[in-house]
Formats: sequence, structure tokens, C-alpha cells
Amino acid sequence: MPEGVTAGITLLADRYEIGDVIGRGGMATVHLGNDTRLGRKVAVKLLKPSLANDPAFRTRFRQEAQSAARMAHPTIVRVYDAGEETVTETSGAEVQVPYIVMEHVEGRPLSDIIAEGPVAPAEAVRITEGILTALEYSHRAGVVHRDIKPANIMVTHTGQVKVMDFGIARAITDTSATVAQTTSILGTASYFSPEQARGETVDARTDLYSTGVVLFELLTGRPPFIGDSPVAVAYQHVSEQPAAPSTIAAEVSPALDAVTLHALVKDRTRRFQSAAEFRTDLQQAAAGQVPSSTRKLQQQHANDASTMLFGVNPRTTSNPAVAFRELDDDTAEHRPQRTQNRPPVAWIWVGIVLIVAIIAATVFFVANLQPGKAPVSSSVTVPNVVGATWDSAASRLEKDDLVPVKVPEASDDVERGSVIRTEPGSGNTVARKYKVNVVVSSGPAQVTVPDVANQTQDAAQQALQAAGLEVGAVSSDYSSSVPEGTVLSSDPGSGSTATKGTVVNLTVSNGKVQLPDVTNQQFTAANQTLQNLGLTVGQNPSYSCTGGLVTQQDQPAGDIAQGSTVTLTYCAGSAQPPQTEQPSPGDSSGGKSDGGKGDGGKRGDG
Repeated sequence: MPEGVTAGITLLADRYEIGDVIGRGGMATVHLGNDTRLGRKVAVKLLKPSLANDPAFRTRFRQEAQSAARMAHPTIVRVYDAGEETVTETSGAEVQVPYIVMEHVEGRPLSDIIAEGPVAPAEAVRITEGILTALEYSHRAGVVHRDIKPANIMVTHTGQVKVMDFGIARAITDTSATVAQTTSILGTASYFSPEQARGETVDARTDLYSTGVVLFELLTGRPPFIGDSPVAVAYQHVSEQPAAPSTIAAEVSPALDAVTLHALVKDRTRRFQSAAEFRTDLQQAAAGQVPSSTRKLQQQHANDASTMLFGVNPRTTSNPAVAFRELDDDTAEHRPQRTQNRPPVAWIWVGIVLIVAIIAATVFFVANLQPGKAPVSSSVTVPNVVGATWDSAASRLEKDDLVPVKVPEASDDVERGSVIRTEPGSGNTVARKYKVNVVVSSGPAQVTVPDVANQTQDAAQQALQAAGLEVGAVSSDYSSSVPEGTVLSSDPGSGSTATKGTVVNLTVSNGKVQLPDVTNQQFTAANQTLQNLGLTVGQNPSYSCTGGLVTQQDQPAGDIAQGSTVTLTYCAGSAQPPQTEQPSPGDSSGGKSDGGKGDGGKRGDG
């Protein structure tokens, strides 16, 4: 329990049993818990009671917990419940303790893995891809994490990456919590983006910068900036350029250098703009290819007039890391001093004169054209219509004397009805009346939900993920025959059609049945009821009463393991058990009854 709160509490919200501490931070303690209602392990995070004193925090905490609970993805630690519990401090005063009930993950925090040293580049890429997959899902849902760092990332024993604590950072930073409290909940400033360090508003690109810091640390075993205090580190995020990871770890390739440094660009408009873009470039770099957005960023700088006249052309720089350090100099407006010498004034004037001369020549040429004599080219350039609707794109292409051809294509990333690309692509020169394929998104692909009934939970999850579906909530239910941990049903059900990426909830057997109270029922009816539940019925007849009613069952009504034996005591008849008929003294049958093989039997035969 948090410091100052009575540690004797063992049941939270009349549902969650509180167990051992499995994690501790500046603003919260994490306990192993047990959900007594659903019979599953959970992780219970108890925040400091001082946070609950702020009404703004309580409101924001509730909103963010609701947003986090709606996210169901294999790379995100599920949030099951959240609220506040009234507990008693050691002083006797009652306080409110905010809590979050989460999925219990069997694994290690990424901070523990990094503490052992840098990981192999391939493993660093795999872990970062998992983080970016989680962020892509959360950003689509409109949730910005704000606190991506190794301590908030779990790696399961099977290698699955899971990101946790969505929304907690915003609940803290949007309230009147002190700087010390905010620093405690967010950890060190090592993972701050420049906009966070300057106190500006944040968006999804903030999470991508922090992910770049984590990638740097995975590759090198240390963050890109180190200082004597959080303020010193935050200052470096704003004003200093990071070193290329390969200068610290020689096994890092130039392509991975470029991707890492692209993620750490100070200006968020020139950083990766989405988690999907970041992940794509990361995969290309891991395959030994030059990332496409890296080439685009270099071209953007190369075509910039000030860079061409006065700066460094990145295409002439063989080392991508050096290119990015040079390219980013003009974005660091908060740097106290420049490390490069300014160009001579004479060169500035030469550049201005050249530009003016070009403009003047163009104006003169246009002014001297005679009406009706303008040259008409036999070719046109394909315009950029990516992101437009089909109608808008078709109209634009027809205006440029091209013939648009609609080509539907399923897409998980592009909104239904929007243009994904053109074939040929924008910027290509083609003949007039050329047929241009306009690839239009038909939305996510439709898939059939596989039949996962009677499969283990792990096998069902793998089958759903292989079909392009996401596993949502996993609840348990009673079954008289299906073994514990085996899937009973799915929602949506098997055979139904769903959009790729749809969340499928599973119901699994808890290996139990609900034993009813069968006392005061006829033994035959009670016996049939229990057998229908798959239970074995033991008999304990009582001859002290009549009527056949069950007077007692040896196990109380409630949850009971499948196939258990339940012994019933019931009224079997007279006070004495039935006696076998005794022969009369003069009977010559030798003690045998008439129904035996004696004389009586023979007489009967006659």
C-alpha cells in the first residue's frame, strides 16, 4: 500500500484481493491481485492519496481510465477497472486512494532488460516495432501516451511487447500537481520531447520522439542525453544534437542511425509524422535498405534555397548521421550559439542577384508571348491526388487532360473512399489522354471469424491474430464438460464476417459448475439434476424417515470443480432396513425360500 496508508487492507472495491508488491514508482505502487468475481490474476496500481485531493485530477483520471479501457490490442496492457477506495491512514484519518486494475503480464519491464546492456540491433528493431504498433492503435483512438519510457513497456516471457499506463501522464500533467510530483510520475527527463521540455502542447509526434529515445537506448545501452539534473537533460533535448548510435555501438548500421536520428529531430513537423511511417522506415533499415522518408527528408533539405546556398547538402554527405546533424541545425532556434560559421555577406548578395535575374527573365519571356501562340506540350505531369476523394481526384485528372480509372483496394490505413496512390505516381510525365489508375481505398479487408471453440486460449488468440483480428476481453464462464482454459465461444461468433482489425472477445471455461441446493427435492430428481451437470452422485440412504426427499448434501451450493462427487443423504423408507424372509423350523427345503430351487419350486413347476 502507499506510504501512510494502512497496509492491512486485503480487498479492494469488495472484489480485488491485494497481494505482494510487484512494482514501485514515485507516485504509485503495483500489487499482484486476484479478481474474485472472474477468478483471474490482475495487477492493481495504487496511486498516492495526495493526487485525489485535486478535483481536476479526479475528473481527468476517470476520463483517461475510460479511454484506456476501450483500447483492446495485444500490444497494450488492458485496463479492466479504475476508481477510488476509502482507506484509513496510520493516523486514523480517512483518505481516497485512486486505483487502476490492469491485465497481469508475466514478463519483465524493458528498463530491466536495458539495464543489462544494449540489445542486438535486430532485437531492438523488433521491440520498437511492438511499441510503434501499440502507438499506432492508440493514436487512431485519439489517445496520446505522453510518457513512453522503458519502465512503461513490458516484454513477456514469449517476447510479446506490451505498453502500459496510457492516460496516467495526462491526468497528472493536466492538474495542479507540483513539478516534483509530475517528475515523479513521468520519471526522468531522459525521454522528454523538445515540446514537452518547453511546456508546449503535445500530440502523437511527441510519443514518436520518446520512442526514438527508447530505440537509441536499446541500441547503445544509454539515453542520447545525460546530465546532472533533469533540467540539464531537458535543455539538451531542446538545444543539443544527439550523437549517432553507431558512434557508441559500432554494430549499428548507418540506416538505423538515420532512422533513429530522424525520430529525434527537434522540429516535430520534420520528424516522423505517424507511427506507421516510423515502423515502415525501421523495417526498411533493418533489411539494409535506405529508408524512403530519409531520402525524402534529405531531398527536402537539398532543395531548400538557404541550404543549397549557405548550408550543407545532405546528398553529398556519405554518413546519414552527419547529414541529419547538419540538416537539423536550422531548426534549433533555441540553441544559444551556432557551431558553424555564417557565410560571407558577398555570397548572400550573389544568391539574391541570381534569383532576381531568373525572375526578371521569366517575366520578360511571359510578357512577350503573343496571344494564341503559347506552346502546347504533348505531355502532362500526373498531379498529386493522394488523400482526395474519387470524385475530386477524377475531376482533377480530367482537368489535366488525363483519363482516370478507378481501382478499388483494401487498406487498413487509408479511409474508405480516399485515394491511396496513382499509377503512374504523381510527378511522372505521361502523354495526354493517358489512362491513370487511381487506387481508391475500399476500407479494411473483410475476414471470416474462425471457429475457435474447444481450443485453448493461446491457440484461439493465435488463430484470431492470423486471421487479421484482434483479441479483446477474455471472460470466464461455467461448463460441465469443457476443460478449464478452453474457449467456449467468441463474439462476434465463428463464421461471421468482420472488418480486418475487429476486436473479438472470448469466453473461456473456468473448469467449474454451479452446484445448486437440491435439499428437499425428491432423490430421483436431485440425482438427475446433478448428473446433468456432469457431477457424480454418492448415496447415503437414511432409514429413519420416509418420502424419498433429500435431507442433506455434503457440499454447499456454489462453485465446484467439474466431475466432483456430491453425496446426498435422503429418506429411504422404514425405520429398519428390509429383512430377508427367514424359513420356518419345519421347512424341509434346508433354509431355501419358495423362490429358490427347493421343493416349493418343484411344486410350482408341477
